[in-house]
Amino acid sequence: MTHLWVRAEQRDNETRVGLTPEGAGKLIAAGIQVTVEDSPTRCLPTARYAATGAQIAGQNTWPSAPSDAIIFGLKELPEDGTPLPHRHIMFGHAFKGQPAGQRLLRRFKDGGGALYDLEYLVDADNRRVAAFGYWAGYAGAAVALKCWIAQQKGQVAGPVAPYPSSNHLLADLQSELVGTGSHRPNALIIGALGRVGTGAADLCTVMGVATTRWDMAETAHGGPFPEVLAHDIFLNCILARPGTPVFVPANATHQPRRLSVIGDIACDPDSDFSPIKVYDRTTTWDAPALRVHTSPVLDVTAIDNLPSMLPVESSEDYADQLLPSLQALGDLDAGVWGRAKATFDQAVSQT
Repeated sequence: MTHLWVRAEQRDNETRVGLTPEGAGKLIAAGIQVTVEDSPTRCLPTARYAATGAQIAGQNTWPSAPSDAIIFGLKELPEDGTPLPHRHIMFGHAFKGQPAGQRLLRRFKDGGGALYDLEYLVDADNRRVAAFGYWAGYAGAAVALKCWIAQQKGQVAGPVAPYPSSNHLLADLQSELVGTGSHRPNALIIGALGRVGTGAADLCTVMGVATTRWDMAETAHGGPFPEVLAHDIFLNCILARPGTPVFVPANATHQPRRLSVIGDIACDPDSDFSPIKVYDRTTTWDAPALRVHTSPVLDVTAIDNLPSMLPVESSEDYADQLLPSLQALGDLDAGVWGRAKATFDQAVSQT
C-alpha cells in the first residue's frame, strides 16, 4: 500500500499544508495510507484529519517513519546534515546551484533517498501541475506596498504576520494608507501573465495602485530596462533561470530613478540567474525590507514563503491543484512523478 506521511513544518512562520482533510479522505478512499503529524501551528487543525481516518503521528517524527513512507511537506528540512533515506515531496530549492540545495542533495545521496521537488512536478507540456503562485503574488505585492507606505512616513517597514483571510489583509492595508493622503504609487509587474503576476496585479488593482504589466514580449530584447527605474514599485514575478535578463543591474542604486521599492516575489537572490543584482539575501517576516540605498531610498523585500501570510486560502487552493497528482502516487515511475525523479537523478549525479 502506498503510504503518504504529511510532516509538520519546522520552519518559523510556516503554517501552510499541501493536503487538506478533505483531500486526505479522498486518498484514503482510494486505498492510500495517510499519516499526518500533529502540529500546533498548522492552519488546518489535526482533529479534522483524524476525523477522515488518517493516522496521527507525533510532531517531527518523520525521520523514524517506515522506510517505504513518502514524506510530504512544503518547506525545507532542518539543516542538520543527516542522511535522508526516505522519498520526500517538498520544495527543495536544490536544482539551480544554490549552496543550501547542494548540501541537501548530498544528504539524499548519502542516505539513498529521493527528492520529488514540488516546483518540478510538471505535465507532459512542461507546465507545473500545482503552484502557490497566485497567493505569493498577492501577498508579495501587499508587502511591497507596506514598504512604500513606511517610506512615506520616513520609516522602514516593520514586521509582518499572517492574516486570517485576504479581506483582513486588505483592511489592514487600507488603514495604513490613510496616513499617505490621496497619493498612490505606480508599479511595474514583470511576469504579469503568470499566476504570480496575476495575484500581484489583483492586489494592486484593489488598492488603487496603477500597474504597467509586462511579460515575455516586453522583455524579449534582453535589456536594459530603464522603465523599471521609472516606477515607484517594481514587482518581479519571473523565476530565475538560465537566460533570464537582468532587470535591475548592480549600478541601479546610483542611477536617476523614481524606483523606491523592489518586491522580488520570485525570490531567488543566491542564484547566479537572479535578475535583480542590488541585493544578495532574502528578507524575513521580522524585517521584511532590506534598505540597499539611502539617498534616494531603495528597499528590497524578498520573503520566500509569502503565501504563508494567507495560509488557509493558499493551502486550500494549492491542495486542490495537487490532489490529482497525489492520487497517482501508486506509480512513482510515471507521469509527473517520473519526470520529477528524472530531474532529481540528473541533479544528484552532478553533486
